[in-house]
Amino acid sequence: MTQPSTPETPSLNFIQEIMAADRDANKWSGRVNTRFPPEPNGYLHIGHAKSICINFGLAREFGGVCNLRFDDTNPTKEDVEYVDSIMHDVRWLGFDWDDRLYYASDYFEQLYQWAVQLINKGKAYVCDLTGDEVREHRGTLTAPGKNSPFRDRSVAENLDLFARMKAGEFPDGSRTLRAKIDMAQPNLNMRDPVMYRILKAEHHRTGNKWCIYATYDWAHGQSDSIERITHSICTLEFENHRPLYDWYLDELDLFHPQQIEFARLNLTYTVMSKRRLLELVTGNHVRGWDDPRMPTLAGMRRRGYPPEAIRNFCTKIGVSKTDSMIEMSVLEGAVRDDLNKKAPRVLGVLRPLKVVIDNYPEGQVDELEAINNPEDESMGTRKLPFARELYIERDDFREDPPKGYYRLSPGKEVRLRYAYFVTCKSVVKDPKTGEVTELHCTYDPATRGGAAPDGRKVQGTIHWVSAGHAIDAEVRLYDYLFRIPDLAEVPPGEDYKSYINPESLVVLQGCKLEPGLAKAEPGSRFQFERQGYFCVDPVDSKPGTPVFNRTVSLKDSWAKIEKGQKKKGG
Repeated sequence: MTQPSTPETPSLNFIQEIMAADRDANKWSGRVNTRFPPEPNGYLHIGHAKSICINFGLAREFGGVCNLRFDDTNPTKEDVEYVDSIMHDVRWLGFDWDDRLYYASDYFEQLYQWAVQLINKGKAYVCDLTGDEVREHRGTLTAPGKNSPFRDRSVAENLDLFARMKAGEFPDGSRTLRAKIDMAQPNLNMRDPVMYRILKAEHHRTGNKWCIYATYDWAHGQSDSIERITHSICTLEFENHRPLYDWYLDELDLFHPQQIEFARLNLTYTVMSKRRLLELVTGNHVRGWDDPRMPTLAGMRRRGYPPEAIRNFCTKIGVSKTDSMIEMSVLEGAVRDDLNKKAPRVLGVLRPLKVVIDNYPEGQVDELEAINNPEDESMGTRKLPFARELYIERDDFREDPPKGYYRLSPGKEVRLRYAYFVTCKSVVKDPKTGEVTELHCTYDPATRGGAAPDGRKVQGTIHWVSAGHAIDAEVRLYDYLFRIPDLAEVPPGEDYKSYINPESLVVLQGCKLEPGLAKAEPGSRFQFERQGYFCVDPVDSKPGTPVFNRTVSLKDSWAKIEKGQKKKGG
């Protein structure tokens, strides 16, 4: 029997409860077979990741299997590129379908024969209404629909017309095959839904063999049945389609899986509609499906999100039957938690300001020891070169510091990370603009490693790189794609694309990074101390000249102080 939950064994979600009850009752002979059924008309996004984790994860948990099946019934929007990307994303996320790769197109002939069977039963008919006329006849939520004038065609006429539809005799959109159910049904999906439409388009797998294509509702349940799926798990918008799913299977007397619906993932500051994502790509609002601002798995992978973090995020948000909006910060927190344990620490100066240590010997280079990851001692240490000329972050100096500012300013002493205490003695400015271009400082040789033998303390610690050893790099800072958290708040008539965040991508050239990063492998991840987590861009990086994408920022006090100063104009 199913055991009650304890603190050591968290409570089951409602899908787990269903599966556990089925197992206890020996339903399906104790077998569990789920499926992940994407349409290959775009790249997968974080919402699909939730579905992948549920379908593959629950199958694994209950000792079952999960199929990957492409719902490839709309050739005008589908492409092999999308098929390949989906398979890559599922594997990257940590799951595999083994030898259970299927396509709805595998079943086109069988679906056609079952449609003929419904015609012979008087349960389907060929309709000549246009799409607009079908919608007009459909009725509303409060008013019943009207029967099509072609609803009472004879079985013989319907069989003849359907065969001729298949043979390509009629133009696109001129006829459909519809199920014959009830135009007065309260559920609009049951009002004689379309099963087939004429579409003379080349399919990426079947070529020009077919010119009629099944609708999702007609193909999906029967595909589940063919594959002997036990639990057909889908998102909540298909709940009203379940009676139709059941009707088709019952009328054909087929193996009948159980459809279960869960709430889809909605995430702030982004979109989950593949139609809108495609608009962003084709309209050049982003740099492709793998743009790191996109919620696609390809974009998140390029940005540096670890697959483990995405899986942990999907576990954390849970499974429910109520729609909700998840804060982007929850996903970012999962990414930080994962990278904090794994990412090596490095020093990188994004907006460099030159520092000359006047009392440091010219030509001398010191090697200082730096910790690679304080969360994992096994990652060891590395050597950092230290010389007379350095770069620090421009924001780590204020000529006229505000209250609460503990970094470098005239006469102020701070600690250089892993190095020495330094004091700012003078400032060099551009005579035309007045901008600070160089600082002159002194250092205390007795504070090597960042501690003073006399016990004096400093409140500020800043990072740096040696000017003569640093490598130049391009760094891309990514922010939320949209300026508002929920695009449902866009007023009617306004274009949601007008709410794209103009600062969602800031490109910094001439950043100065510690020399070891010249050999960083594409896709590798690091924490730039005090800056955030960054990933070597796997597309644009070249040997010796890496491009870094900011994966996620840090949550720390100095960043909050800086943000507050900017708001005040400091």
